[in-house]
Formats: sequence, C-alpha cells, structure tokens
Amino acid sequence: MKQAATAPAPVTCDWHIHSCHSCDCKTGAYPSTMADLVAEIEACGVLDYGITDHIHTPFNLPDLEASRKAFDALPPNPRRHFAVEVSSVSQWEIDEVANGTRQNPVYGIRSGGPVAAELALALTADDITRLGIEYVIGGTHWPMYVPFEREAIIRDYHRQNIFLLTHPLTNIIAHPWWWMGHWQNPETKMYTAEPWFDDFNVIPTSMHDEFIAAARQYGKIVEVNNNAMLTSNSYPEKFKQQYCEFLAAVKGAGVPLSFGSDHHSQHQIYTESACRGGSKSFISSAARLAAVGITDADFWRLPPRKV
Repeated sequence: MKQAATAPAPVTCDWHIHSCHSCDCKTGAYPSTMADLVAEIEACGVLDYGITDHIHTPFNLPDLEASRKAFDALPPNPRRHFAVEVSSVSQWEIDEVANGTRQNPVYGIRSGGPVAAELALALTADDITRLGIEYVIGGTHWPMYVPFEREAIIRDYHRQNIFLLTHPLTNIIAHPWWWMGHWQNPETKMYTAEPWFDDFNVIPTSMHDEFIAAARQYGKIVEVNNNAMLTSNSYPEKFKQQYCEFLAAVKGAGVPLSFGSDHHSQHQIYTESACRGGSKSFISSAARLAAVGITDADFWRLPPRKV
C-alpha cells in the first residue's frame, strides 16, 4: 500500500508585514486598523511576527511614527515585534526631498538622478532608538537611474544588494532579486524575460558568491519572501524553482533565512476562511521550500520581548 506523502510543517513566523500605516497601503483597499490585522495574523497560527512598515526617504517618517503609536496601543504580546522596511535609495534623492521642492514624494524620486549615485538609507541610528525598532529589513526596490537593459539592471541590483548587506543598520535583506514594473506584459501581467525571469542563471554565479560571502561576513539574514517572490502570479514557474535553489544555496552556505509574507492588502492572507490550519499561500510555499530542504525550523526568530 502506497504511503501518503507527509505534508511539510506549516510556517509559523512572519517577519515582513505591512499595516495600514505603510505608505503603500494607505488606500481604500486597506481600511483595516493594525488591531484588525494582528487579530487575523494570530488567528492564523502565526506565532512570531513583526510589523514592518515602509520608509523610503524621511518624507515617510510620519507614517512610521503613526505605526509605532498604533503598535503601542495593541494588547500585549511578547512574540509581536516592531520593525521597519527601508529602501535602498540615493543620497541625491534624499537631498532633493529635503529641499522641499518635490510634490508628495511618497516613493522618493524614481528618475533623473546621476548614474552610479551614492547609495543611502533614510533611516538613522537615532530613528531606530527613538522608535524602538527591533530589526531593520533593507530592500532593493527599483533601479538607480540606469538604462532598462538586462546587464545594466543586474549590475545595479547587485550593487544595491551589496550596499544593504554591508550597511551597519540592516539586519535582514528583503526579497533579493525582486522585480516589478518594466517588462511586464500588459495583458497577462506576466514577466517572461528580462531582467531574469526567462532564466535566473543570467545572473553571474560570481554575484551570488559575493552576495553570500557578504551575508556571512556582516552577519546578515536573507529573506524568503512569500508574496513578492514565491507565490507571485506574475512570475513564471521556472523562475520560482530556480529562485528556491538560490535560497537553498544561501542556506547551505550557513546564512540564516527569515520568512516574510510581505503582506500589503487587507485580508490578502490572514483571514479565517483563507487559512484554517495555516495560510493557503504559506502551505503552498512550505511545500515548495521543503522540496529544496528549507523548513519552518530553519527560519530565524527573535526571542520574545519584555512587555
């Protein structure tokens, strides 16, 4: 009699969650309060997690301050943590925003800067202390003023990833090699070629080696991102398989991994109907990751905080 395959252990942590206070969630599609959100998270069996709203430039600091205020008003839970996701940006755009001449620069300034501009983070050590931020997720979210050509984008993304890996304020590197925007088929919403969706191997092995070496040297954690990478309907299956192999190589080199849903919209994952016994998308990702030797037990966790 053939024995049924054992289902992989469910994912019980989530270190990348955006609330209604995040700059890209403040729309009619996301009316939930933070209290509504955490109730759904905990009802779905997620035990350890963090709220990680965005900051791109200092323009977003008031949003982060509002997030901290809402977090402090929640019922105590020592396994709930307050953190932040900060984007790799350029010093040029931070200076431009500071000049006050740009209208509503929610996402910074996405064009017009100098090629090879000095990279920067808008977050400071004083901000981390003042807001009680427990960990910092650093993410590459867009190219820095380079041509939309495959090799140029790959070189620029690698430069940003290494910047984040070596920066003293970052703890987790968000969704390495995530991409959105250019090269998407307007009808199918799929990416099938550039910059690396037809074949993830177009990224030189030397870049992956340097990425892993920097993560080891600077003690960084690399994120396994659920929504943006593993379950995105815009990414082809071949890419997802290759990407999981990349994550397995990161783990195999001794670099710790974290798990993040990258939750952005109300009821996207955390509803009782969607996740009895665990979020459906988490279950599918757990199976995908288990195939390359990554399980819930491998994921980094913060110890409970004092409340």
